[in-house]
Amino acid sequence: MSLQSPSAATAAADLPPGPGAGLPPGAELNQGSAAPPSAEEGGEDEEEEEGEGEKEKEKEKEREELLPIPSASSAAAGGLERGAKNQFSTFSNFITTINQKKEGIGNRNSPTQLVIPNIKNVRDLPPICLDVRQKQRISIDTLPQEVKAPIPTEPSLPIRTKTVKDFQDDVEKAKSSGDWKAVHDFYSTTFDSFLEINAAFKKDTNSPFNTIEDSGINAKFVNVVYDALLNTPQDVQKSVLKGVINGLLQEWKGPRTKDDLRAYCILLQNPQFSNTSTYVIYAHLLRQIAALTEADHHFLVHWSKKISQRRFKQLVDRLLQFISLRLFPAKPEEFPPMVKCTWWIPSATKVLALFNAANSLISPPVISYTDFYNSTLDHIDLMEEYHNWQCYGNSHRFSFCQYPFIISIAAKKVIIQRDSEQQMISIARQSLVDKVSRRQKPDMNMLFLNVKVRRTHLVSDSLDELARKRADLKKKLKVTFVGEAGLDMGGLTKEWFLLLIRQIFHPDYGMFTYHKDSHCHWFSSFKCDNYSEFRLVGALMGLAVYNSITLDIRFPPCCYKKLLSPPIVPCDHNTLVGICDVTLDDLFQIMPELAHGLSELLAYEGNVEEDFYSTFQVFQEEFGVIKCYNLKPNGDKIPVTNQNRKEYVQLYVDFLLNKSIYKQFAAFYYGFHSVCASYALLLLRPEEVEILVCGSPELDMSALQRSTQYEGYQKTDLTIRYFWEVVLGFSLDLQKKLLHFATGSDRVPVGGMADLNFKISKSETSTNWLPVAHTCFNQLCLPPYKNKKELKQKLIIGISNAEGFGLE
Repeated sequence: MSLQSPSAATAAADLPPGPGAGLPPGAELNQGSAAPPSAEEGGEDEEEEEGEGEKEKEKEKEREELLPIPSASSAAAGGLERGAKNQFSTFSNFITTINQKKEGIGNRNSPTQLVIPNIKNVRDLPPICLDVRQKQRISIDTLPQEVKAPIPTEPSLPIRTKTVKDFQDDVEKAKSSGDWKAVHDFYSTTFDSFLEINAAFKKDTNSPFNTIEDSGINAKFVNVVYDALLNTPQDVQKSVLKGVINGLLQEWKGPRTKDDLRAYCILLQNPQFSNTSTYVIYAHLLRQIAALTEADHHFLVHWSKKISQRRFKQLVDRLLQFISLRLFPAKPEEFPPMVKCTWWIPSATKVLALFNAANSLISPPVISYTDFYNSTLDHIDLMEEYHNWQCYGNSHRFSFCQYPFIISIAAKKVIIQRDSEQQMISIARQSLVDKVSRRQKPDMNMLFLNVKVRRTHLVSDSLDELARKRADLKKKLKVTFVGEAGLDMGGLTKEWFLLLIRQIFHPDYGMFTYHKDSHCHWFSSFKCDNYSEFRLVGALMGLAVYNSITLDIRFPPCCYKKLLSPPIVPCDHNTLVGICDVTLDDLFQIMPELAHGLSELLAYEGNVEEDFYSTFQVFQEEFGVIKCYNLKPNGDKIPVTNQNRKEYVQLYVDFLLNKSIYKQFAAFYYGFHSVCASYALLLLRPEEVEILVCGSPELDMSALQRSTQYEGYQKTDLTIRYFWEVVLGFSLDLQKKLLHFATGSDRVPVGGMADLNFKISKSETSTNWLPVAHTCFNQLCLPPYKNKKELKQKLIIGISNAEGFGLE
């Protein structure tokens, strides 16, 4: 079964216009947009001079009514702490007052007046996630190092000479004397406009800094100013927010300059936006950044790479908190009604996508990809989000599935499982309807994928069953061992997986090669006439994901990257599958010694051609015969030199990880997707596919203790208390051995330890016996040992010497 990628996979939805679109220029700020206003909003020249002085006074009076800022201590506590209700109300009053004054004055707008832009001029936001399969990386690869769009002329900046030391001295003097006037003047001047922000924080006001490599921002000065801000009096903090509002309400004409982008980059780092009382201002800042052109986003992404790890994480956490509190506010009255600010969450998510793109451009990334997860989304209607994404494509309907980096692996598993269940039910229902239409008696077994195998012919029987019942692969799996009485309630299915995996991955079987240095398996490059068994392994992995079974398989991360290349099976069967860009780092994860040798070749300072005497060839042993392959046409006649050694290494790695195993991996790919063909795969990163198949390597034995069930024991029994004291004191290696001994795998399911359904049963045997495990049921049978020392000794012997279902 193959699926074609929906339109949603190729373009993210543009954000919808703000609610209240089409309102007159006097509309409230929390309903309007900060996009460029129309030319009609400007007043007539002769009327401007007449009302200018009067409006200057009114403007100053209105600004004084800005919301009060929380105290330094409460703001520093920041995080999820809510602002007081009257703080938001004051801001609303401030905006309302502006609008009332404007209505009273009429159309006599002066250049200095705070103008509320016309909502009809909201610009469509450029797509950030052009293809979900690109994992939300902005299409920067297609842009040149310097964006060739015409660069707007930068206005001349005011001259500001204050240095970091000068500012720090002013703050120290203010703390000791109590006179904050100098500090207040600095903050109110600096944040009064985008020009002033650049004048204060630009490294050199005479240099344009129009490259992606250097933002021109004095990051140290910005950090010092923001670190001091939350410890200043409230009138100082209020002056900063006044200035931010002034900047956001400017009349924008033409494209943004690089100075504007610098100002946005600096304003995003304002720690005041951690407090909910500033969220209305923060939302408008995010909206303007989200509405920038793709070329401007290109600059912001590259500039964001230079932010320190701690501050980068703070920016990401602030955006995630903003989204969470807008979805589930502790005090809904603090915010405007959701219907009036539907653009808040899409704007914040799009800005978050910029940081995700920046993070993905760095190796290693600034923060882990899991730091972009928003666990709040686990509690929304995920299937509605998924169906919106599928149905509406790149329309104006926003869905979090357009930005899968924000969805946790647990939430993605829920989407995949429910999508699988719906497919299972649909196929089972169709089978039932077909049976009834032919006037045949329905059989409940037709609702399942029934696999009957003999233990003595496990691989061949399994291969025959899955090939014969290919149309039923999306039904619920049930396994029967021929000649054995047993009802599959999950235990037989898990045993079938474990036995089959152990046999297929055994070195004597020859399908996979185990690399001891990396402790992982890789595809054998030996040629054969039939690759159906590789298809079987792929189908097994698909069935494991489909039926929520964790497999004890050790593939390198590169395997899962290839498995999603592409994530949807192409309709054209001539299209190559399982081919992805591979690097020396990928080879290090499989064959570290060989990768080290190639890296030494790249770093060699002598004459490569004369000293190595190599050509563009690879030699491999196949069944005792040495065979050679050209890495490029006439490769046997092309020497490796200092000039072409990078090409040689890249071709070598590509040959080992792509070309030499293409047929094997293609069969594996088609086997996996024959079961898991779903648009939900577009949401996954390669690392997340690995976790779905094999579980997570992170152990939390305390969580296992809390979720363990007991049979014959109580959790307060002395033996059980001894057991957990011993286990919690184990090294990580011994804890993994215990988990592998009891469950058949040392990894944890996506849902955590609770999903293991681990059980400890009382064994009515002599205490001279070792513990026994039933891996099919995740059950440990523990004799009632008399003391802690004996329990620890017997447990270590048992878990360290059991054969289990290991793959080596």
